Amino acid sequence: MIQNNATCLHDFVFLGFSSFGELQLLLFVLFLSLYLVTITSNIFIIIVIRLDSHLHTPMYLFLSFLSFSETCYTLGIIPRMLSGLVMGGQVISFMGCATQMFFSASWACTNCFLLSVMGFDRYVAICAPLHYASRMNPTVCAQLVGTSFLSGYLFGMGMTLVIFRLSFCSSHEIQHFFCDTPPVLSLACGDTRLSELGILILSLLVLLVSFFLISVSYVYILVAILRIPSADGRRKAFSTCASHLTVVVIHYGCASFMYLRPKASYSLERDQLIAVTYTVATPLLNPIVYSLRNRAVQTALRNAFRGNLLGKG
Repeated sequence: MIQNNATCLHDFVFLGFSSFGELQLLLFVLFLSLYLVTITSNIFIIIVIRLDSHLHTPMYLFLSFLSFSETCYTLGIIPRMLSGLVMGGQVISFMGCATQMFFSASWACTNCFLLSVMGFDRYVAICAPLHYASRMNPTVCAQLVGTSFLSGYLFGMGMTLVIFRLSFCSSHEIQHFFCDTPPVLSLACGDTRLSELGILILSLLVLLVSFFLISVSYVYILVAILRIPSADGRRKAFSTCASHLTVVVIHYGCASFMYLRPKASYSLERDQLIAVTYTVATPLLNPIVYSLRNRAVQTALRNAFRGNLLGKG
């Protein structure tokens, strides 16, 4: 249970990008543009996959849930950040900060597990193509998605409880644009070593376990691809994994740098800029890198636009 009576503070204040001065207006335009493109692209991908029967396969099912998760993740962070760029430092209540941390951590962890599921899907498709339909049946897919979301919520709750069991009786200014674990932890008074250890263990479990599962999948995929006799066959097989690998490298690279470090190595201004990468740029990679480079999705998009134009005609 979050110990609200263990803190002297009732509110926090986001400082956001206040140190950037007049550049905040430029940042607002930039981030707003990226945000609108991200939201629109992810929602459109979900709709296209839902409406096009050719995309009713496990791979695109997982892709649609990843788009949904990324959309929810950005909705909980970016609007308040944009508001702060225009209106200056914003106040958030103690419980509001805990709530934002819970949902942002939950969606972030869910993304990791969904990426692991997508890696497993590619493993079955390439290494056991004849058994793909039976092994990735609707029941299995539903269980994999449900487990990813449930695990994300459980880890998000764990991280939130570890942070908000502490006392906050010093500065109430958060050197960040949302309630992320490192900047909020830096405001805690007293001995925070146990909480730091708890966050590190939870982060290791999420990042390393999910990344390990992805790595194992790709070891088997690589072995299977190398056994394909023709170069063209190997290239086609690997091309089905290239976009997923790109998203995995960027996602896990940023997340590992942010959360698998001791508190002493935090640099709040630098980390704030890095946080922009995984809150603004990374969600945009899902529709652009993973989806829009896929021929099946491109065909579905063209059909959707053509049908829309014909409908208006």
